[in-house]
Amino acid sequence: MPSAVRHRLALYLDLIRWNRPAGWLVLVWPTLSALWVAAEGFPGWHLLAVFVLGTVLMRSAGCCINDVADRDFDRHVKRTAHRPITSGQVSVREALAVGAVLSLISLALVLTTDWVAVAWSVPALLVTILYPFTKRFFAMPQAVLGIAFNFGIVIAFAAVQGEVPALAWLLWLGNLFWVLAYDTEYAMVDRDDDLKIGMKTSAITLGRFDVAAIVLFYLLLVGFWAAALVPLALGAPLYGAFGLVLAQVAWHWTLIRGRTREGCFRAFRVNHWIGFTLFAGVVGGYALR
Repeated sequence: MPSAVRHRLALYLDLIRWNRPAGWLVLVWPTLSALWVAAEGFPGWHLLAVFVLGTVLMRSAGCCINDVADRDFDRHVKRTAHRPITSGQVSVREALAVGAVLSLISLALVLTTDWVAVAWSVPALLVTILYPFTKRFFAMPQAVLGIAFNFGIVIAFAAVQGEVPALAWLLWLGNLFWVLAYDTEYAMVDRDDDLKIGMKTSAITLGRFDVAAIVLFYLLLVGFWAAALVPLALGAPLYGAFGLVLAQVAWHWTLIRGRTREGCFRAFRVNHWIGFTLFAGVVGGYALR
């Protein structure tokens, strides 16, 4: 492969955060949990492949859209100043083309499932496009991000059952609070820079109540998922998972209570373990049922 092609490919991989899997892991685990619950166990290799690949692709496309929308802001933030678009290494047109290709591949995957799942994928894409622009005017853009990230749960139920029952919406609501928790931790990292450039984030809006609110968001995640899953009689694996999640919440509190950039960023980066723990509890519960 010519060196110029390798260099371009490396830039595109950097654009979609390929070397930072934490961003797609927090999407994959709740989506797979919903897939297992909807199918009452292993959903089959086809659906498993569709949702793992589709989730990674859509998160990657979302990165392209986000970086295009934020390119004028990112140059003023320490953590994002060297992103490919902001630094001028990748053009806006290139980034949009990459995002479009990834979105189309993801759509092609969904087309192999149920038409209800396909229908839900349309608002999922629209909210993904809308999210970056809400940071200009909405006090809690993390809530919009949560709606975008949560479509995996809805589409999973639609693909398996051809509908989205009340159970799915309980999981959806709980997961919305999880997104608020970990993305507020993420926003705390950039709070000083965001205040200077006029960006809206939940970390700024919550102010001195940020740490307390994050802990509350985590507890609401556990509460709503318990309301959804306990009636399914998944037994000890599920209860054990809830206990481990609560232990992780206590650990997160120790990481963010000082509001340091390093502590808050670490808390965000390890959030996928909360999602994995809940997924393991669901899988274990169905395996022993």
